Formats: sequence, structure tokens, C-alpha cells
Amino acid sequence: MADVLIKNGTVIDGTGAGPCPNTSVFICGDRIQGLGEEAEIKARVRKDVRVIDAGGHTVMPGLIDAHTHLTLGEPRSNDELFHHREQNYAAILAAWNAQKVLRAGVTSCLDVDGIFWIGPALKEAIEAGIVEGPRLSVGGFALMTSVGGTAGRMIPESGSAGYAMVVRNRDEMVQEVRREIKHGADWIKVHVTGIIPGRSGERSVWTLEELRTVVETAHDLDTPVVAHCRNARSTRDAARAGVDVLAHCSFMDEEALEAVVESGAAILPTFTFLANLIDHGARAGASSSAIDLFRSEIERSSIMIRRAFDAGVRILSGSESGFSLTPYGHWHAREMELFVRYLEMTPLEAIQTATGNGQLAMRRDDVGVLAKGKLADVLVVDGDPTLDIRILQDRTRLHHVFKAGTEVDLHRPWPQRRLHPKERVSQYSQRLLTWELATAWENGDRPLDGPPEEGEDLLTPALTSSCPCSM
Repeated sequence: MADVLIKNGTVIDGTGAGPCPNTSVFICGDRIQGLGEEAEIKARVRKDVRVIDAGGHTVMPGLIDAHTHLTLGEPRSNDELFHHREQNYAAILAAWNAQKVLRAGVTSCLDVDGIFWIGPALKEAIEAGIVEGPRLSVGGFALMTSVGGTAGRMIPESGSAGYAMVVRNRDEMVQEVRREIKHGADWIKVHVTGIIPGRSGERSVWTLEELRTVVETAHDLDTPVVAHCRNARSTRDAARAGVDVLAHCSFMDEEALEAVVESGAAILPTFTFLANLIDHGARAGASSSAIDLFRSEIERSSIMIRRAFDAGVRILSGSESGFSLTPYGHWHAREMELFVRYLEMTPLEAIQTATGNGQLAMRRDDVGVLAKGKLADVLVVDGDPTLDIRILQDRTRLHHVFKAGTEVDLHRPWPQRRLHPKERVSQYSQRLLTWELATAWENGDRPLDGPPEEGEDLLTPALTSSCPCSM
């Protein structure tokens, strides 16, 4: 591993401090050994130092994505996720997908929950150098009550299915938390809200005392808890129970906001899936009702999350990568753009959510910032993200990516593969072949393979609040 001096770049250190132009960074081994003048001095006394001229570029920490699902394989529906995933194939696919996340500039990520216990094994394979990918902090199964989660009746009455583990009483809650930690979970994930078929929205499906049971058991074993919360009550109860990170925090009210601020918990909004559906969902066949629903959720939730931010609550950046609308390697940096748009953060504040603040997700303080002694996770980006935060989404602007001092080969072709038939739901057709549709085609009114008309029946279920974005 050669020593590297990156010079003449504008350094953003990930702490929230302002950019430092014409500043050098010296990488020695897997650590940063100096910045500025100290970097230049140390590089001069070393032999065979590689020099990278970063003039006109930004030098910043590798990104930390605090909400990923590396084992799910980009399903289009809960049906695919629960019924079209085979354990051995899914493990190999997760290892293949991990390389794309790293090549997008994500050097660390929290994989909050997954299938078949693949997450802990993937973490170990990356640490051992068997698989190329970001540094991982992982959860196991997502804990749910028998009411279920975001997959409705696909969630079993007991036991596990897909990413879910159902716990029916306090004894099972304690037992499962301990089992998850024993098998390698760095975090415990709880689905505090879920979908009850026939009822609108997500509802709280845990009591406060049940949540406290999970949190106390996990904390006794030095393990933090992240909770999926998509209504005011769930956010309030999770905060009062001592949950460490609150995902989504949709539709908070005053009582929930007060509980979050008092608890010291961090918020993980995870807007990216919703925004992808809002901005690009029409291209993917999403209905206008789903688009309107998700637009309302972001706009309403943003008001209270901004107030939490103003009150000092730490905000983390997470992409929900792992679904068809958030494929691996493509959207990890978009959350920062959405924080600027919806939370009215400055680009520098948004960058901190995906760098320094991400130390919490990784449970370590030597990542996410550029400072002497920290791990050398470093990006060299063409341009200035404080002027246009969107450039961090453009992989062609990533000129260098270092993970622990080792440079990632960005010159290889982007990984491509074929989908195996067993990964997808087999369908007779994409829409119902009604007499009216066939007649319209014969009369030349519109092509059969064109986009569906508003209100037209589709065999593919419309994306609604029950879609896997709720993870």
C-alpha cells in the first residue's frame, strides 16, 4: 500500500467546518497522517510517495449511507422479496452488488435489516478481503409483532419470513434480541408501525412497554436500536423507549417532536425512495395517487424534521438502496440533495449528515471525517458540492475513491448482469386484456404497449404506502 499525498484540493472534513482551499491530505497506510502543512512535511520525508494533484477538485470523506438493504436484491414488490429469494443465490448476489455501492463513493454503510442472516456474513467477507464492498455495520431480521409490518398478511403469525422476525410476547422479544446479537447483529431493528390490510396508512403495532423491553435488552448487551416509525405515535413511543435512531419519523406532532428532542435520538428521514417515486415514478409505472401520497408525506414530515434539526437533533443520511426504485450504486448521495430541497439545509450541512454524523450508524469514531489518525476513507470529486450538491450523485465526477488507504479501481466497466427468471414474479401480462383494450388497439386509438391510461386496471399492483419503501 503506497503512501499518497493529495494536494491543491479544497478539503471538506465532514465535521461541518467550512471548506479549506489548497489543502493537502497525506495518507500513510490505512490512516490519514496529516492535513495542510503537516501533510506536506510528512510526505517530504517519506520515499515513493504517490502525488495526486486535486486542483479544481474537492477532497472529502467517503460517504456513509445509514440505511441500506444489501441482501434484498432490488425487488419490485413484497411478493418478489418474500417468495422469490433463495438463500444461497441471494448471498452471492449480495456480494456482487456490494462492489457497486463502494464504487459510488460509499465507503461505509449501515445495512439495517436483511434476509437469511446474509448481512453479518457479508460484513465478515468484506473485512476478510474476500468481497469488495463498503465497511458494514449490520442488523439481522427486523423485529415485528404478529400484527405485521409493511407486507401485510405476508408477515407470518410467528417465526421468520423474508426480512421479518415475529415476536409474540416479551419472552420472545428478549430471546430474539439476544439471538440477533449472538449471530452478529450490530443493531436491532424494530418495525414500530405496520400495515393492516383494509385500513389506511401505517399504524403503531407495538406498545411502549414492548419497545422498552427490546431497547433495555439490547442496551444491556451494548447494542443500539433503530426503529421504523411512520406516524406520530410510533415516533413518540420509540423516543420515550430509548431508541437510538428513528427512521422516517413521518407526520410527527408536537408531542412526538418534544419526545425526540428530549431523548437525544437521531433521525434518519430516508426521503430518497419517496422522492424517486415522486420525481421519476411515472417512468416506472407508478400511479398518480401513489405519487401524490408520497409527496404529501415528504412535505408534511419535512416541517417537523427541520424543527428537530434546529433543536439540535442529529440527522443521518440513508438511501434505502436495495429496491427497484433505489438500485445499488445509483442513489446513495441523493438524500443530501433532498435535505437541501426539503429541509432547507445548506449543502455543507447536508454533507455532514452523510459523513461525520454517520459515525453513529457505524458505531465508531474513526470514519466520516478527514483528520489525523482517522481511517483514510477519501473521495476526490471533480467540482464543488457546496455549490451543487447533486454532483455527488454523478459517478463520472468521482476521480478517486480510497477505503482505508486502498484505492478503488473506478476504471473497470460498471458491473452488468442478467436477471435470473427465479428473481422475478412470472406474469401472464402487464395489464388486463379487456375487450375495450383489444378493440382500441384494433381501431388504432392507442398502442397496446404504450403507458397505461389513468385509472386503467393493471395486473401489477400500484405502488402505495404498502410498498417496500416503508422499510
